[in-house]
Amino acid sequence: MAADDDWLWYGGRVCLDFVNTLRDRWKEPREALRAPGDVARWLHGAGLLVDRARADDGPESALCSAVALREAIDRAVLSAAGGELPAAADIAVLNEASAAAPRPALQLILSGGRLAASSASHAAEEPTAGLGLVAQDAIELLLSPEIRRVRICGAERCALRFVDRSPARNRRWCSMARCGNRTKVRLHQARTRVAR
Repeated sequence: MAADDDWLWYGGRVCLDFVNTLRDRWKEPREALRAPGDVARWLHGAGLLVDRARADDGPESALCSAVALREAIDRAVLSAAGGELPAAADIAVLNEASAAAPRPALQLILSGGRLAASSASHAAEEPTAGLGLVAQDAIELLLSPEIRRVRICGAERCALRFVDRSPARNRRWCSMARCGNRTKVRLHQARTRVAR
């Protein structure tokens, strides 16, 4: 069972943060979603699940569905980021999950002295609907120009996915604090040893 502080929020999009629940993809992948309650706890931490009390139980099938969705998102996003079309099977998984998302409540607001429509931000009442919100975010990412800015962390063990929003579009690490500084220190130490 993962602790809430196990979650990493470096992706820049909720769907990429969800993909990042499988860590260290390059060498020995580590699963952060080990029990059905982990899915609900992650959704709650992401602000997609209203009631944390529901986070402690759930069927094993919910965990399997969450992992299948996560991997479909990963494959689809990496395909699209590389200029390819996602596989039809991955699109079907995304669409099926997205259909379970709660509909936003239409609300009225005053804007510029006129009535306008607005959707209230919403969270799901149960994990399946929360995963639907993750799928919707993935669909929005796949359809946006931002898909070309999805990167994989350059640290040799990490492989977290993130959206590069740096001005020069040259971000290499999921986070300077997590991987960037560690990599720089390791390379500096290696150069120092060679110099001696």
